[in-house]
Amino acid sequence: MDSAAQAALTFGMSTSGRPPLEGIRVVDFSRVIAGPMCTQILSDMGAEVIKIENPDGGDDTRKGAGPRAAGESHFFMTFNRGKKSVALDFTKPEGQAVVHKLLAQADVMVENFRPGVLKRYGLDYKSIGEKYPRLICLSISAYGQTGPLSDRPGYDPVLQAESGMMSVNGEADGEGLRHAIAIVDTMTAIHSVAAINVALFARTGTGKGQHIDLALYDTALVSLGNMGSYYLIGGEQPRRAGNGHFASAPNNSFQTKNGKIYMAVANQKLFADTCKALGHPEWATDPRFAQLADRVANKAELTRLMEGVLETDTKENWAHKLRHLPAGPIRTMKEALDEPEVRRRGMLKTYQHSKAGEVPIIGSNYRFSDTPVDDTRPPPALGEHTDRVLATLAGLDAAAIAVLRQKKVVG
Repeated sequence: MDSAAQAALTFGMSTSGRPPLEGIRVVDFSRVIAGPMCTQILSDMGAEVIKIENPDGGDDTRKGAGPRAAGESHFFMTFNRGKKSVALDFTKPEGQAVVHKLLAQADVMVENFRPGVLKRYGLDYKSIGEKYPRLICLSISAYGQTGPLSDRPGYDPVLQAESGMMSVNGEADGEGLRHAIAIVDTMTAIHSVAAINVALFARTGTGKGQHIDLALYDTALVSLGNMGSYYLIGGEQPRRAGNGHFASAPNNSFQTKNGKIYMAVANQKLFADTCKALGHPEWATDPRFAQLADRVANKAELTRLMEGVLETDTKENWAHKLRHLPAGPIRTMKEALDEPEVRRRGMLKTYQHSKAGEVPIIGSNYRFSDTPVDDTRPPPALGEHTDRVLATLAGLDAAAIAVLRQKKVVG
């Protein structure tokens, strides 16, 4: 057996034709976005994800506002496909005993409680790490597991504000704005998946699990990217520019006959190609626009000239004419998700939910040539898999489960 196959076997995954994390089991205590999005990606990758939910209502997002399908929340469905829902009250000793049975057979545990919460029930990493030495425990929190801010709650928009992210987003003469998408939660989820996979790989060599401390605050700071370096190296606050860019032009939204397109023309060649595509190759040598600094200084005039041309046709037609350039129509959600390419890429799935029937959800963006992901399984109803998981993994018979249900330990 070669080294790659041996590593795959030790890692717990198949070597060909099956999802890459097949054989990995995850016990998931997380709620809302960052943790659930992380474990959903792990589920798509083939991991068996057992989602522990409060029997009284489950994940907070099950009760969220907005569209529902037969009473099931669109918010919950977005981040929880492919998981097994176990309605279990781990604050009770009998519930903790069940959790330990599950952890004994798990590779990964994910939680996003405020630091200290799991310690009350003996389920923090310090309490369980020695008992389950191969277990990888990922803790997601707002400000980390230690330090003076660790006890603070934190939600995505607050982290956008505190990290400086909000200060660079918005119109030049307006206030800083948050990103409408939960960008800090999303980035934390992606980093969580990377961290867990790296820890699983490290375990193939060390034989040991470990604790991963991932903070939303840290992730927000990492996500500042070159904007953060702009201040650290230059000493100045990056300026807001709305849909434009304070140091690049033409890099903005532009009006067409029936809506706007966005163009990001980032270098000299692209600018020359853009001028030619718009029927005005002479703009490329016009002293007002010849170099990047000239275009930034004369941005308003360049925008006026470009829109004079772009307003003669529709955004759809311009998207076709400019397809060789970084330009595309600004779409509504309907326009974006009705676009045929979305289905061609396999990004729109229809799931058969146990209660809601057919539900459309955006699928996985991962494309592996040899170990394809499995994003075909629907989000679970609350407690849908309680009896099955307790019987097969916790070794409880029907009578024992009935007693736990009577005591409201399970739902």
